[in-house]
Amino acid sequence: MRNVLRKWFSPAGDNLSIKLFGLHFRNSVGLGAGFDKNAAYLNELEALGFGFVEIGTVTPKSQAGNEKPRLFRLPHDKALINRMGFNNDGVEIIKERLRQYIERRGTREKEQGYMVIGGNIGKNKTTPNEEAWKDYLICFDELFDVVDYFVVNVSSPNTPGLRALQEKDALLEILQKLQDNNQSRKNPKPLLLKIAPDLTKEQLKDIADICREVKLDGLVSSNTTIDRSALSEISKKESNLIGAGGLSGVPLKKRSDEVLIEMIHLTKGEVPIIASGGVFSKKDYQDKMNAGASLVQVWTGFIYEGPGIVKKLLAP
Repeated sequence: MRNVLRKWFSPAGDNLSIKLFGLHFRNSVGLGAGFDKNAAYLNELEALGFGFVEIGTVTPKSQAGNEKPRLFRLPHDKALINRMGFNNDGVEIIKERLRQYIERRGTREKEQGYMVIGGNIGKNKTTPNEEAWKDYLICFDELFDVVDYFVVNVSSPNTPGLRALQEKDALLEILQKLQDNNQSRKNPKPLLLKIAPDLTKEQLKDIADICREVKLDGLVSSNTTIDRSALSEISKKESNLIGAGGLSGVPLKKRSDEVLIEMIHLTKGEVPIIASGGVFSKKDYQDKMNAGASLVQVWTGFIYEGPGIVKKLLAP
């Protein structure tokens, strides 16, 4: 089945590969965190042609997440609202799945180039913010040998108080402890931060300063938004009935592009950025890359456009 999927959906053409963070990506289109939270579908996603997949968000202990229903479509705007709440199987189980995948991946590497795996890490809902760094370190230690890069997630709107960890002092503590641990190892892993699109210019400047201070390898820009202003009137009415959650899809495109451009400016283009938010078409993909993104992630676009999206975005 994997060979059939690859034949139908994998992008064709030469010169698609890119080297970044010291890693070899077979192409520049990845799947953002939150789709394969538990590393359960990596073989299938690899066959669909993704250059990389970010698993998670992973927390130290398993947790059920928020009450269902917690994922909603706004089809008129090609958007989603989610309030999942970091539901995942916990780091130990996910680590074992990743170990098994990597063993299989090694046998296919020469054949087609392997799919890079990112580990998106977070804190458990019950962990107080002042102890959050401990959760991030646990996940970092446990996943170190089974992922290719790490993404620190402090920007989800669906875990109470999590976004407070984006404030400068709290964020600096988490990232510095992770980077100290990372740099003490023989072969450190790329360490990235995922940011929200709802940050102020001053907060974005703080993020840029932290990137330099901690020597982060990159950013993922951006997570979902709590802002509903870009929705159509039809979708606003539906959104009011749905309630809280992070908005993704077409309405996020403009703001996510603005944050991408601002962060490239603030970091002087010295910090690679994986761009996410509202990518549905080849033009959307090119907009991100032309703005200065190093790689692009899809999520909601994958839901609406289907399994051929990688091939579509990378078509000649």
